[in-house]
Amino acid sequence: MPDHAANQLVERRLNIIRVFDAPRRVVFKAWTEPEQLARWWGPRGFTNPLCEVDARPGGAIRIIMRAPDGVSHEMRGAFREVIEPERLVFTHRAIGTRGESLLEGLTTVSFSEQEGKTTMTLDTSAVALLPEANAMLNGMNDGWNQSLERLTMVLGG
Repeated sequence: MPDHAANQLVERRLNIIRVFDAPRRVVFKAWTEPEQLARWWGPRGFTNPLCEVDARPGGAIRIIMRAPDGVSHEMRGAFREVIEPERLVFTHRAIGTRGESLLEGLTTVSFSEQEGKTTMTLDTSAVALLPEANAMLNGMNDGWNQSLERLTMVLGG
């Protein structure tokens, strides 16, 4: 009997709230300046040899993450909304080794400041377009939380 569950495409949604001990303009720039974004994007142990960010509506974002085992993972997307220093909305697609889209999603990041600290709210959703992307989505929560831990370290906290 075939295992149809293994072939079903997965969708994930996350809502993460973090407080950073930094002004929101600083946190916002960590998301929109390529040299800063490259320092924290991705799970622990990953590096970002390519990080391109054109933070304006319609502008592109492209990141190539390199895993500790040397395998590269490409993400491409576009900004739908950029309201400095309050809000970012961008699409994202994980790109496979043959240039195919493995998954696609939408992320909204909001920033508010009180007494020099920034509350960041991240709402993200993604759907697997191919069955091999299901494992990526199953690790989405851990991946985002590890990225945000790295952001905390970059911000000095």
